[in-house]
Amino acid sequence: MPELFHRKIERTAIGFVIAIIAAASVGGIVEIAPLFTIHQTVEDTPDMRLYTPLELAGRDIYIREGCYGCHSQMIRTLRDEVERYGPYSLAVESKYDHPMLWGSKRTGPDLARIGGKYSDFWHVAHLTNPRDVVPESNMPAYRWLARTALDTGDLGLHLRAQQAVRVPYTDEMVANAAADAFGQAAPNSPFAAGVTQRYGEKTQVSAFDGVVPRLTEMDALVAYLQVLGRLTDAAYANTAAPQQAPNPTN
Repeated sequence: MPELFHRKIERTAIGFVIAIIAAASVGGIVEIAPLFTIHQTVEDTPDMRLYTPLELAGRDIYIREGCYGCHSQMIRTLRDEVERYGPYSLAVESKYDHPMLWGSKRTGPDLARIGGKYSDFWHVAHLTNPRDVVPESNMPAYRWLARTALDTGDLGLHLRAQQAVRVPYTDEMVANAAADAFGQAAPNSPFAAGVTQRYGEKTQVSAFDGVVPRLTEMDALVAYLQVLGRLTDAAYANTAAPQQAPNPTN
């Protein structure tokens, strides 16, 4: 009976090492090769905007509380996913996400298109006690967020860190990070105008948690949830079944 090939190579140390390197190289090439064509595969969207300091702070809270463990943020191209959640996700929509929160586990629904789907009040009620609005929910309550003041002292450093990974925040944005965070959650304050000036007219300025004088972690998290899927409208254009992007309601 002829000896099997793998038994021969296992007895030759150098040959076995070469075989391992060759096998590993295949996986490496598959992962690395697409990066050489990244500019052709990632869409160009002129309307793409940056996260505001408040939204970025909300994203940090989202990560801190482990929300990504139960909610994905990537709609696949499958028909049932598109019909349930909305247009499938595009690569460009995550270009400013560090780290990306695509996820794969869905104890709760995908949140890629949650922005503008519900009012700020709904989100506050849901985070305060999920079962008040979704009786069958097994999500824990996050009511303390409304009682916890948001620390804005280091928001400028957060934006500076984003600059280091080539997110195009300007020095003006960095310098005004704390003021812009307060202004986005205080529509009638003198700081509100600076937010839309720096981040665009489509930026939602709202008393997210319903209480203006105090900036809380609830403000930040709701602001982040309301912008998911809204940094660009590219996913709603040139699709097989065009859809209207939702308008945020307060």
